[in-house]
Amino acid sequence: MTRLPLAYGSRLAVVDTGENAVVLAPPPPADPIADVAAAVRDALRFPLAGQPLEALVPRGARATIVVEPPALPIPGSPSDPRRTAIAATMLELERAGAPFQKQTLLVAGGFGRRSGHRELELLVPPEFARRFHGRVEVHDAESEDLIELQDAIRPIRVHRALVEADVVVPVTAAETVVNGGAAALLAAADPMALRGANAYSLLETSASGGWKLALELERALRSRVALIGVSLTLNTPALGGVLHGYPHDREAVDRIAGFPLRGLFGLLPGPVRIGVLRHLPSELSTVAVFAGPPSVAHSEALLRGVESKGAQLDERLDAICIGIPHTTPNLPREAPNPLAAAYLGLGLALRLWRDEFPVADGGTAILLSRFKRRFPHPTQQPYRALFQALRSSGARDPEDLRGAERSAGTDSRVIDSYRAGRSCHPLLPFAQWEACQPAIQRLGTVLVAGCRDSAVARQLGFVPTHGIGAAMAMTHGWSDRPPRIGFLLSPPYFPLRVGG
Repeated sequence: MTRLPLAYGSRLAVVDTGENAVVLAPPPPADPIADVAAAVRDALRFPLAGQPLEALVPRGARATIVVEPPALPIPGSPSDPRRTAIAATMLELERAGAPFQKQTLLVAGGFGRRSGHRELELLVPPEFARRFHGRVEVHDAESEDLIELQDAIRPIRVHRALVEADVVVPVTAAETVVNGGAAALLAAADPMALRGANAYSLLETSASGGWKLALELERALRSRVALIGVSLTLNTPALGGVLHGYPHDREAVDRIAGFPLRGLFGLLPGPVRIGVLRHLPSELSTVAVFAGPPSVAHSEALLRGVESKGAQLDERLDAICIGIPHTTPNLPREAPNPLAAAYLGLGLALRLWRDEFPVADGGTAILLSRFKRRFPHPTQQPYRALFQALRSSGARDPEDLRGAERSAGTDSRVIDSYRAGRSCHPLLPFAQWEACQPAIQRLGTVLVAGCRDSAVARQLGFVPTHGIGAAMAMTHGWSDRPPRIGFLLSPPYFPLRVGG
C-alpha cells in the first residue's frame, strides 16, 4: 500500500492506495532554453515552412501581434517565457520594417473576461512596455466593428486588427489544439465561431471542430495578409518551497505525504491557505520554439510538448482520481464554482489524452473537490444562468440547454458586464459544460469526493461522497475484482499517452 498526497483546492489529502493503483505523474522538467529571445529570433529567420519574417514585412508595414491571456498551464508563473517571446517578436518586426507606432498588440481572450490594465501590464517585460508606443487592443466578441471574412467556408467575423494589418503574427504557447496557434486567431472572432471551438481530445486534431474552424480562418486570413506564427513548447511548471519536486519526484511525493505540519496547515482559514499557495515560488520555462504558418508551428510545438511532458499509460483504467485546484481555469484566478470545477476535471484534465480515452467505458471519475455553491460577483455571475437551467427537471435535454443558452446570449445586462471587463462572456459556462460531455458520455459515474453541497453535485448528475475514502470504497464495491484506479498527481495537468 502506498500513501499519496493529492492536492485539491487549498488542501492536501493523503490517500492510502490499494491494489492495482496506478500513479500518474509527469516526467521531470526537460532542459530549458537558456535564451528565449534568441530562440524566437532564430525561429522567425528559419521557419518550419514558408518565408521568414523579414521577407513578409514591407517597409512601414502595419503589424498585429496576437496573444492569449496566460490562463494555461495551471499554475502559472510570474516568469512566464511568453512575455519574453512577445517582446522579441515585436523587436524583430521593428527591425524588419514595422515600427512600434504601427504595431498592434491584440489580446484574444475568446469568451474569457476581457483583460484589464493590470493584466495587460503583465503581457510583456516592464522594460519593454516602457519602450513600446504602439496600440493595445482587447478583443470584444460582441463588438459591432467585427469584420466578416468572405473567403471563409462559413461566415466568421473577426477583430478588424486581423484584417487591416499587412502582417499578422500569433505568439502563443502550444498547450492544446484549441489554445494557441491558429486557435488564437479564432479567439478573436465572433460568439458563433467561438462556440464552434470544441474538441473531443485536446491533443488530437482529428475530432476537433475548433481545430478545423481555426484552419479555415487561417486560410481565409492568409489570402488577405501575410501570416506567420510563433509557438512555444512550455516545460512542466516547477514548484518551489515545500512543494519542490512535486509531482514528478517520488522522493518529494513521499516527503510531502509524511510532512508533519500538513494537518496544521489544513486548520488554517481558507484565504490564508490560498495566500500561502499563491506565494510559493514557481518556474515556467521553454523547451522549444517554432515559427511558420500558425497551424504548422503549433502542431510541431504541441507534439514536442506531449513527448516532453506526457505520462505513458499502458492500458485504460477502471477509475481515475483527479484533484481540482483552488483556482479557476480562466483569469482572474479565484475560487472555482462547481461548474468551473467540473470543467477543470472533466473538460481539461480528462481531455488531455492521445490515442485512447484513459478510462474504460462505463468507468468512474473521482473529482476531489469541496464543490461549494459560490459564484463570486461579478466575475462568475454568468454561470448562474447555466446552473439554473440544470436545476429544471428537463434541463439535461439538449434542446432545453440550447434554449437557456440562447436566452443567456441575449442578456444585455450580462453582455454589458462582459464588455466592461467585469465578467466572462455569458456563453462561456455553456461552452465549458459542453467540453465536459465527451468525458461524461464515456464514464459510468462521476463521484465528487469531499463534496460540501450534495444538492449541487446531484444537479450536475454527479454522486457526492464525504471523502476520498468513501469514493474509493464505492468504486471497489462496483467491481468484482480489484479495480485499477489511477491517481493523477496534479496540478499541473499533463498529457496522457494511452496504449502501447
